[in-house]
Amino acid sequence: MRLYNHTKIERKWQAKWLRSQVYEPRLAGAKKPFYNLMMFPYPSAEGLHVGNVYAFTGSDIYGRFKRMQGYDVFEPIGLDGFGIHSENYALSIGKHPMKLAKVTEKTFYRQLGMIGNGFSWKERLETYDPEYYRWTQWIFLQMYKHGLAYRKKSPVNWCPSCKTVLADEQVISGACERCFKITEYAEKLLKNLETLDWSERVKIAQRNWIGRSEGATIRFKLIVPGQAERHAVDVFTTRPDTLFGATFLAVSPELAKRWLDIGWKLAAAVKRYIEKSLAARGKRDEAAAKTGVFSGIQAVNPVNQKKIPVWVTDYVLGSVGTGALFGDAHDERDVAFAKKYHIPLKPTLKTGDAERDARIKRLEVCFTDDGILYDSGKFSGLTSAEARTAITQWLEEKKQGRATRVYRLRDWLISRQRYWGPPIPMIYCEKCARLRQGFGGQARLPGGQGWQPVPEKDLPVKLPFVKNFRPTGTEKSPLASVPAFYKVKCPVCKGPARRETDVSDTFLDSAWYFFRYIDVKNKKAPFSKKRAKTWLPVHMYIGGAEHAVLHLLYTRFLTMAFHDFGLTHFEEPFTTFRAHGLLIKEGA
Repeated sequence: MRLYNHTKIERKWQAKWLRSQVYEPRLAGAKKPFYNLMMFPYPSAEGLHVGNVYAFTGSDIYGRFKRMQGYDVFEPIGLDGFGIHSENYALSIGKHPMKLAKVTEKTFYRQLGMIGNGFSWKERLETYDPEYYRWTQWIFLQMYKHGLAYRKKSPVNWCPSCKTVLADEQVISGACERCFKITEYAEKLLKNLETLDWSERVKIAQRNWIGRSEGATIRFKLIVPGQAERHAVDVFTTRPDTLFGATFLAVSPELAKRWLDIGWKLAAAVKRYIEKSLAARGKRDEAAAKTGVFSGIQAVNPVNQKKIPVWVTDYVLGSVGTGALFGDAHDERDVAFAKKYHIPLKPTLKTGDAERDARIKRLEVCFTDDGILYDSGKFSGLTSAEARTAITQWLEEKKQGRATRVYRLRDWLISRQRYWGPPIPMIYCEKCARLRQGFGGQARLPGGQGWQPVPEKDLPVKLPFVKNFRPTGTEKSPLASVPAFYKVKCPVCKGPARRETDVSDTFLDSAWYFFRYIDVKNKKAPFSKKRAKTWLPVHMYIGGAEHAVLHLLYTRFLTMAFHDFGLTHFEEPFTTFRAHGLLIKEGA
């Protein structure tokens, strides 16, 4: 009896499938198109891991099912090869990422072929291919031209191990970064979730990340020592019903630092506290006791004209709301802080239960739910829900507040101080910056503050081979050490200029790859509108739930922007999304 030689059999049939192009649908003329997509792998290791095979197998099973139903199934594959994961792998084994990419490309594609999936091999792509990232750069330019890309100088999140701006590790201040205005789409990103056939846990994660809050912005007048003119601070709250009980104002160290920067005189102890708190941002244990210092400034409560102290405290974040809040007896953090620093508290909500209300009034418990107002002027007796509306309307009439909707979502910071990524296609010209200032910053001169977009005809801005590609650990990427790359002529005045040396976030590469799959050989556009009408949006997308608030959110944002630019006929990229589970080894 002959043994079954599975390796020989697999090779025979895989070669036959490849020759016969059985998995290659006619993209230009499909009668019953079905776009079946799995998240493409990133080469951050020697080859595929078992999790890749687990995910791709499930997706391929569904693709085969749709073929059996008579659909023209398109199941493309490629490599998400740019970015920090691939670069870190190159650093770990001591090889240059540009050379390593060619090695991992062969290995990954060989292994993907061995799996036996119904991949459309003719349409594969790699994000580090200049013919691909030419269009990634083109997309950046469209975002810039439509006012959705900007450059700002502000505190950023810095990852010391990755040596780049990244996420939630350590805050540094004063860095200039490129951002996309995803916040302009916050409400649409939230509302459209209701229309999507997606895994519910992913939709919940996106709702929480976008984080819409309804409330009021209230203006408190400030009495600043040494300042004759009038000043004020805006405070966002979801609880205007507790405003009559406000006994102090709490502001973030970031906001207090801005007050110092404009010349307000604060005591030396306050200055030291601000500096210490800002230096400790991101390093302190969030569960640690909160600290603060009285600023010497007084605020005026707009509903009763009572003066209340303004405290600088590390439990208020400069990135949330306006960086200021009012403290009262119906918020646990406020109560803990007030008790620590012996700040008076005044409850103004009751439940109707006499015994419980007595305990609330004695500050034995902190009542944070909705209740019935008392000691709240003409609003006493209203429920919290009624009072929120009534007090907000009263503040609007007095021009001391307004109804406000805010979001937790922040703009997408896309610049990276690394090497392995698409160079950002912008050029800085000092001469144009001076000319623009001379015109008072008016729009008669192109560009913004001396920054000019690279002309589309000059794309791609190719990533040069840089021998020492290691991250510098500074605000500069390795490209900043290559004069041949950054010394260029200004596209407007033709004078000497400097090319942007940051590269874009790897999530920009993967936010649009499914568009390119349908038209990988197109040299005139990132994709054909005609093919997009046939194949898009993607019918079935399968991938990890860990990408819920990065890749999947950014992809939705970019697709909405494309729709607004007139590039597509749809707003959502994936009709159906299913999140698979994870195979975890040793916590990674």
